[in-house]
Amino acid sequence: MPHRPPWSDRRRRTLLVLSLGIVLGGLGGVGLPAQYGVGAGILAALCAFLLIAAFIVFLAIPGPGTAGVLARSSTVAGSTFVVAVLLLFSTSADLRLLWSLVAVAAAGWTAYAVRETRRSDVGG
Repeated sequence: MPHRPPWSDRRRRTLLVLSLGIVLGGLGGVGLPAQYGVGAGILAALCAFLLIAAFIVFLAIPGPGTAGVLARSSTVAGSTFVVAVLLLFSTSADLRLLWSLVAVAAAGWTAYAVRETRRSDVGG
């Protein structure tokens, strides 16, 4: 089993803050009046989603430079592009501009990731 470097303080802090957001948002969802409790519950759910996503990313990319590794990941970029295009095709007219911009950005990200991947394959 390869040795994994220990997680940085930033990663631990990120997971701790998201966990704290889940707890506080959940308590707020239960204890606050309806108009505020719903918002607190939604924030708790968002923190839970982000905690799971961050944990997966931190396990998949063990060392420093997580953002750079993700930016050069043509698999993640291509998947994002496919999802954005599917959302563009399935959405109503009032959201088409938004998903068009997301699809264009994802296409740019995919092109960048593929170019960087090929550059490192040729140069390395």
